[in-house]
Amino acid sequence: MKTGDAVSVFSDLEGKCTRGNKDFKGKRVFVGNGVAEMDRADIFCSDEPVKGVGVRMVEPLYQSPSFDGVLPSLAFLQNLPSVVVGHVLGPRPGERILDMCAAPGGKTCHIAALMGGQGEVVALDKIRGKVERIRQNAKALHLDCIKAHCFNSIKAVCTDQVQDTEGPPFPPQSFDRVLLDAPCSGLGQRPSMVCTWNLKEICSYQPLQRKLFHTAERLLKRGGVLVYSTCTVTLAENEEQVAWALNTFPCLTLQPQEPHIGAEGMLGAGLSPEQLRLLQRFSPELVWSAAEARGEDDSPTEQPESPTPLAHRANKDTIGFFIAKFLKS
Repeated sequence: MKTGDAVSVFSDLEGKCTRGNKDFKGKRVFVGNGVAEMDRADIFCSDEPVKGVGVRMVEPLYQSPSFDGVLPSLAFLQNLPSVVVGHVLGPRPGERILDMCAAPGGKTCHIAALMGGQGEVVALDKIRGKVERIRQNAKALHLDCIKAHCFNSIKAVCTDQVQDTEGPPFPPQSFDRVLLDAPCSGLGQRPSMVCTWNLKEICSYQPLQRKLFHTAERLLKRGGVLVYSTCTVTLAENEEQVAWALNTFPCLTLQPQEPHIGAEGMLGAGLSPEQLRLLQRFSPELVWSAAEARGEDDSPTEQPESPTPLAHRANKDTIGFFIAKFLKS
Protein backbone atom coordinates (compact mmCIF):
# COMPACT_ATOMS: atom_id res chain seq x y z
CA MET A 1 0.00 0.00 0.00
CA LYS A 2 1.38 3.37 -1.07
CA THR A 3 0.21 6.90 -0.40
CA GLY A 4 -2.65 7.68 -2.78
CA ASP A 5 -3.84 4.08 -3.13
CA ALA A 6 -7.58 3.37 -2.91
CA VAL A 7 -8.28 1.14 0.10
CA SER A 8 -11.28 -0.48 1.76
CA VAL A 9 -11.66 -0.22 5.53
CA PHE A 10 -13.10 -2.98 7.72
CA SER A 11 -13.80 -3.35 11.43
CA ASP A 12 -12.22 -6.41 13.10
CA LEU A 13 -15.18 -7.56 15.20
CA GLU A 14 -13.32 -9.90 17.53
CA GLY A 15 -10.02 -8.03 17.80
CA LYS A 16 -8.06 -10.97 16.39
CA CYS A 17 -6.29 -9.36 13.45
CA THR A 18 -2.56 -9.23 14.14
CA ARG A 19 -0.48 -6.16 13.31
CA GLY A 20 0.38 -6.01 9.62
CA ASN A 21 -1.67 -9.08 8.66
CA LYS A 22 -2.23 -9.15 4.87
CA ASP A 23 -4.68 -12.06 4.67
CA PHE A 24 -7.10 -11.75 7.58
CA LYS A 25 -10.07 -14.18 7.36
CA GLY A 26 -11.77 -13.44 10.68
CA LYS A 27 -15.11 -11.76 11.31
CA ARG A 28 -15.18 -8.27 9.88
CA VAL A 29 -17.59 -5.56 8.78
CA PHE A 30 -17.08 -3.14 5.89
CA VAL A 31 -17.23 0.53 6.96
CA GLY A 32 -16.19 2.34 3.76
CA ASN A 33 -13.56 3.18 1.14
CA GLY A 34 -10.78 5.70 1.38
CA VAL A 35 -7.42 6.89 0.10
CA ALA A 36 -4.17 6.01 1.88
CA GLU A 37 -2.41 9.05 3.34
CA MET A 38 0.63 6.98 4.39
CA ASP A 39 2.72 4.19 2.95
CA ARG A 40 2.37 0.76 4.55
CA ALA A 41 5.98 1.01 5.73
CA ASP A 42 5.27 4.32 7.49
CA ILE A 43 2.51 2.63 9.50
CA PHE A 44 4.02 -0.74 10.34
CA CYS A 45 7.79 -0.27 10.16
CA SER A 46 8.23 2.89 12.19
CA ASP A 47 10.10 2.84 15.50
CA GLU A 48 8.10 5.84 16.68
CA PRO A 49 4.39 5.90 17.59
CA VAL A 50 2.36 6.46 14.43
CA LYS A 51 0.39 9.72 14.39
CA GLY A 52 -1.78 11.53 11.87
CA VAL A 53 -4.30 10.43 9.26
CA GLY A 54 -3.67 6.94 7.86
CA VAL A 55 -6.68 6.74 5.56
CA ARG A 56 -8.86 9.61 4.36
CA MET A 57 -12.39 8.27 3.98
CA VAL A 58 -14.04 9.24 0.69
CA GLU A 59 -16.94 6.74 0.59
CA PRO A 60 -17.96 6.09 4.21
CA LEU A 61 -20.86 3.76 4.87
CA TYR A 62 -22.24 6.26 7.39
CA GLN A 63 -22.62 9.82 6.12
CA SER A 64 -21.59 11.59 9.31
CA PRO A 65 -19.15 14.50 9.17
CA SER A 66 -16.43 14.93 11.78
CA PHE A 67 -17.05 17.57 14.44
CA ASP A 68 -13.86 16.80 16.36
CA GLY A 69 -12.41 20.09 17.59
CA VAL A 70 -15.00 22.23 15.80
CA LEU A 71 -15.93 25.33 17.85
CA PRO A 72 -14.95 23.64 21.16
CA SER A 73 -16.01 26.61 23.28
CA LEU A 74 -19.37 27.02 21.54
CA ALA A 75 -20.64 23.56 20.57
CA PHE A 76 -20.89 20.11 22.13
CA LEU A 77 -21.88 17.18 19.92
CA GLN A 78 -24.71 15.01 21.28
CA ASN A 79 -27.11 12.38 20.01
CA LEU A 80 -30.65 13.66 19.49
CA PRO A 81 -32.23 11.79 22.47
CA SER A 82 -29.50 13.14 24.78
CA VAL A 83 -30.47 16.65 23.73
CA VAL A 84 -34.15 15.89 24.32
CA VAL A 85 -33.43 14.78 27.92
CA GLY A 86 -32.18 18.23 28.93
CA HIS A 87 -35.31 19.92 27.59
CA VAL A 88 -37.59 17.33 29.23
CA LEU A 89 -35.92 18.01 32.59
CA GLY A 90 -36.86 21.68 32.07
CA PRO A 91 -34.18 23.41 34.18
CA ARG A 92 -34.84 27.02 35.18
CA PRO A 93 -32.41 29.79 36.15
CA GLY A 94 -31.67 29.86 39.86
CA GLU A 95 -32.51 26.21 40.54
CA ARG A 96 -30.28 23.58 42.13
CA ILE A 97 -30.08 20.50 39.93
CA LEU A 98 -28.42 17.10 40.39
CA ASP A 99 -27.01 14.97 37.56
CA MET A 100 -26.42 11.67 39.35
CA CYS A 101 -24.36 9.74 36.77
CA ALA A 102 -22.94 12.65 34.84
CA ALA A 103 -19.80 11.60 32.93
CA PRO A 104 -18.66 12.68 30.43
CA GLY A 105 -20.78 15.77 31.11
CA GLY A 106 -22.69 16.41 27.89
CA LYS A 107 -26.10 16.46 29.55
CA THR A 108 -24.65 18.32 32.56
CA CYS A 109 -23.35 21.09 30.31
CA HIS A 110 -26.61 21.23 28.35
CA ILE A 111 -28.58 21.65 31.59
CA ALA A 112 -26.28 24.45 32.72
CA ALA A 113 -26.59 26.16 29.33
CA LEU A 114 -30.40 25.95 29.43
CA MET A 115 -30.23 27.70 32.83
CA GLY A 116 -28.12 30.47 31.35
CA GLY A 117 -25.42 29.65 33.88
CA GLN A 118 -27.68 30.87 36.70
CA GLY A 119 -28.11 28.44 39.57
CA GLU A 120 -26.14 25.31 40.43
CA VAL A 121 -25.70 22.00 38.62
CA VAL A 122 -24.14 19.28 40.79
CA ALA A 123 -22.55 16.48 38.75
CA LEU A 124 -21.58 13.16 40.36
CA ASP A 125 -19.59 10.20 39.09
CA LYS A 126 -17.67 7.59 41.04
CA ILE A 127 -14.70 7.35 38.63
CA ARG A 128 -12.16 10.12 39.18
CA GLY A 129 -10.93 10.26 35.59
CA LYS A 130 -14.48 10.72 34.33
CA VAL A 131 -15.12 13.53 36.82
CA GLU A 132 -12.08 15.36 35.46
CA ARG A 133 -13.58 15.01 31.98
CA ILE A 134 -16.78 16.70 33.21
CA ARG A 135 -14.72 19.58 34.60
CA GLN A 136 -12.79 19.93 31.34
CA ASN A 137 -15.99 20.10 29.29
CA ALA A 138 -17.54 22.63 31.67
CA LYS A 139 -14.40 24.78 31.51
CA ALA A 140 -14.25 24.62 27.70
CA LEU A 141 -17.86 25.80 27.47
CA HIS A 142 -17.38 28.49 30.16
CA LEU A 143 -20.06 27.02 32.43
CA ASP A 144 -19.07 28.09 35.94
CA CYS A 145 -22.25 26.89 37.65
CA ILE A 146 -21.26 23.20 37.35
CA LYS A 147 -19.84 21.56 40.49
CA ALA A 148 -18.42 18.10 39.75
CA HIS A 149 -17.63 15.62 42.53
CA CYS A 150 -16.14 12.12 42.58
CA PHE A 151 -18.74 10.22 44.59
CA ASN A 152 -20.91 7.10 44.49
CA SER A 153 -24.42 8.42 43.83
CA ILE A 154 -26.03 5.52 45.70
CA LYS A 155 -24.58 7.02 48.90
CA ALA A 156 -25.28 10.65 47.98
CA VAL A 157 -27.99 11.23 50.61
CA CYS A 158 -27.22 11.73 54.30
CA THR A 159 -29.43 11.68 57.38
CA ASP A 160 -28.43 15.17 58.57
CA GLN A 161 -30.81 17.95 57.70
CA VAL A 162 -28.03 20.53 57.67
CA GLN A 163 -25.13 20.20 55.23
CA ASP A 164 -21.66 20.92 56.60
CA THR A 165 -19.79 20.70 53.29
CA GLU A 166 -20.38 21.89 49.73
CA GLY A 167 -20.17 18.42 48.24
CA PRO A 168 -21.91 15.08 48.81
CA PRO A 169 -23.55 13.50 50.67
CA PHE A 170 -26.53 15.86 50.69
CA PRO A 171 -29.52 16.20 53.04
CA PRO A 172 -32.89 14.91 51.81
CA GLN A 173 -34.87 17.20 49.51
CA SER A 174 -31.81 19.21 48.43
CA PHE A 175 -32.58 19.55 44.71
CA ASP A 176 -35.28 21.12 42.55
CA ARG A 177 -34.68 18.65 39.72
CA VAL A 178 -32.77 15.38 39.42
CA LEU A 179 -31.51 13.66 36.27
CA LEU A 180 -30.89 9.93 36.69
CA ASP A 181 -29.26 8.97 33.39
CA ALA A 182 -28.64 5.53 34.80
CA PRO A 183 -25.84 3.06 34.12
CA CYS A 184 -27.33 0.46 31.80
CA SER A 185 -26.56 -2.38 29.40
CA GLY A 186 -26.05 0.20 26.63
CA LEU A 187 -27.69 -1.94 23.96
CA GLY A 188 -28.93 1.16 22.16
CA GLN A 189 -25.48 2.61 21.52
CA ARG A 190 -24.33 3.15 17.94
CA PRO A 191 -22.11 2.40 16.19
CA SER A 192 -21.67 -1.04 17.76
CA MET A 193 -20.25 -3.75 15.55
CA VAL A 194 -20.41 -6.59 18.08
CA CYS A 195 -21.86 -7.30 21.55
CA THR A 196 -19.82 -9.49 23.90
CA TRP A 197 -22.21 -9.24 26.86
CA ASN A 198 -23.85 -12.31 28.37
CA LEU A 199 -27.33 -12.47 29.89
CA LYS A 200 -26.04 -12.27 33.47
CA GLU A 201 -24.23 -9.00 32.74
CA ILE A 202 -27.26 -7.47 31.03
CA CYS A 203 -29.53 -8.43 33.93
CA SER A 204 -27.13 -6.99 36.54
CA TYR A 205 -28.17 -3.38 35.91
CA GLN A 206 -31.77 -3.46 37.16
CA PRO A 207 -30.85 -3.75 40.88
CA LEU A 208 -28.26 -0.96 40.55
CA GLN A 209 -30.75 1.34 38.84
CA ARG A 210 -33.26 0.78 41.66
CA LYS A 211 -30.70 1.68 44.31
CA LEU A 212 -30.02 4.92 42.45
CA PHE A 213 -33.78 5.54 42.15
CA HIS A 214 -34.12 5.35 45.96
CA THR A 215 -31.43 8.01 46.35
CA ALA A 216 -32.90 10.22 43.63
CA GLU A 217 -36.34 10.22 45.23
CA ARG A 218 -34.92 11.13 48.65
CA LEU A 219 -32.81 13.99 47.29
CA LEU A 220 -35.65 15.51 45.26
CA LYS A 221 -37.75 18.29 46.79
CA ARG A 222 -41.52 17.99 46.95
CA GLY A 223 -42.86 19.51 43.76
CA GLY A 224 -39.60 18.69 42.00
CA VAL A 225 -39.00 16.84 38.74
CA LEU A 226 -37.13 13.55 38.32
CA VAL A 227 -36.11 12.38 34.84
CA TYR A 228 -35.00 8.76 34.38
CA SER A 229 -33.21 7.82 31.16
CA THR A 230 -31.13 5.01 29.67
CA CYS A 231 -29.35 4.29 26.39
CA THR A 232 -30.66 0.74 26.20
CA VAL A 233 -33.71 -0.98 24.72
CA THR A 234 -34.63 -3.68 27.26
CA LEU A 235 -38.04 -3.74 28.92
CA ALA A 236 -36.44 -4.63 32.28
CA GLU A 237 -34.34 -1.46 32.41
CA ASN A 238 -37.02 0.88 31.08
CA GLU A 239 -40.78 0.31 31.39
CA GLU A 240 -40.41 -2.25 34.18
CA GLN A 241 -38.38 0.27 36.16
CA VAL A 242 -41.10 2.88 35.66
CA ALA A 243 -43.78 0.45 36.89
CA TRP A 244 -41.62 -0.46 39.88
CA ALA A 245 -40.98 3.21 40.73
CA LEU A 246 -44.69 4.08 40.60
CA ASN A 247 -45.47 1.19 42.97
CA THR A 248 -42.52 1.88 45.28
CA PHE A 249 -42.86 5.67 45.53
CA PRO A 250 -46.54 6.74 45.74
CA CYS A 251 -45.35 10.36 45.71
CA LEU A 252 -44.14 10.00 42.09
CA THR A 253 -46.45 10.44 39.10
CA LEU A 254 -45.63 10.33 35.39
CA GLN A 255 -45.72 13.65 33.56
CA PRO A 256 -46.02 14.73 29.92
CA GLN A 257 -42.71 15.41 28.18
CA GLU A 258 -41.81 18.41 26.08
CA PRO A 259 -40.63 17.90 23.41
CA HIS A 260 -42.15 14.47 22.76
CA ILE A 261 -40.66 13.32 19.45
CA GLY A 262 -39.94 9.68 20.33
CA ALA A 263 -42.28 6.70 20.21
CA GLU A 264 -44.41 5.73 23.20
CA GLY A 265 -43.39 3.09 25.73
CA MET A 266 -43.34 -0.67 25.11
CA LEU A 267 -46.06 -3.07 26.22
CA GLY A 268 -45.29 -5.79 28.75
CA ALA A 269 -44.61 -4.02 32.05
CA GLY A 270 -48.22 -3.60 33.18
CA LEU A 271 -48.41 0.12 32.44
CA SER A 272 -51.67 1.56 31.11
CA PRO A 273 -51.95 2.95 27.56
CA GLU A 274 -52.13 6.44 29.05
CA GLN A 275 -48.90 5.86 30.99
CA LEU A 276 -47.12 4.43 27.93
CA ARG A 277 -48.00 7.55 25.95
CA LEU A 278 -46.17 9.65 28.55
CA LEU A 279 -42.90 7.78 27.94
CA GLN A 280 -40.41 8.23 25.08
CA ARG A 281 -38.51 5.51 23.24
CA PHE A 282 -35.97 6.05 20.48
CA SER A 283 -35.11 3.15 18.20
CA PRO A 284 -31.58 2.33 16.98
CA GLU A 285 -32.66 0.52 13.80
CA LEU A 286 -30.98 1.89 10.69
CA VAL A 287 -32.80 3.82 7.97
CA TRP A 288 -30.66 2.88 4.98
CA SER A 289 -32.45 4.86 2.28
CA ALA A 290 -31.54 8.53 2.10
CA ALA A 291 -35.01 9.23 0.67
CA GLU A 292 -36.62 7.31 3.55
CA ALA A 293 -34.52 9.26 6.05
CA ARG A 294 -35.94 12.46 4.51
CA GLY A 295 -39.45 11.07 4.67
CA GLU A 296 -39.73 10.70 0.87
CA ASP A 297 -40.74 7.85 -1.41
CA ASP A 298 -38.03 5.99 -3.36
CA SER A 299 -40.40 5.12 -6.22
CA PRO A 300 -39.33 6.87 -9.47
CA THR A 301 -42.88 6.74 -10.82
CA GLU A 302 -44.40 8.92 -8.12
CA GLN A 303 -44.04 12.60 -7.47
CA PRO A 304 -41.80 13.34 -4.45
CA GLU A 305 -43.75 14.28 -1.35
CA SER A 306 -42.83 16.97 1.15
CA PRO A 307 -40.43 15.75 3.86
CA THR A 308 -42.00 14.10 6.90
CA PRO A 309 -41.87 16.37 9.97
CA LEU A 310 -39.10 15.64 12.47
CA ALA A 311 -41.61 14.61 15.13
CA HIS A 312 -42.75 11.71 12.91
CA ARG A 313 -39.30 10.32 12.09
CA ALA A 314 -37.05 11.25 15.04
CA ASN A 315 -37.77 8.03 16.95
CA LYS A 316 -35.72 5.85 14.60
CA ASP A 317 -32.22 5.74 13.14
CA THR A 318 -30.67 7.29 16.24
CA ILE A 319 -29.24 5.69 19.36
CA GLY A 320 -31.65 3.50 21.31
CA PHE A 321 -32.88 5.58 24.23
CA PHE A 322 -35.61 5.80 26.87
CA ILE A 323 -36.98 8.76 28.87
CA ALA A 324 -39.49 8.94 31.74
CA LYS A 325 -40.45 12.12 33.61
CA PHE A 326 -41.83 12.09 37.16
CA LEU A 327 -43.24 14.76 39.49
CA LYS A 328 -42.85 14.36 43.26
CA SER A 329 -45.97 15.42 45.14
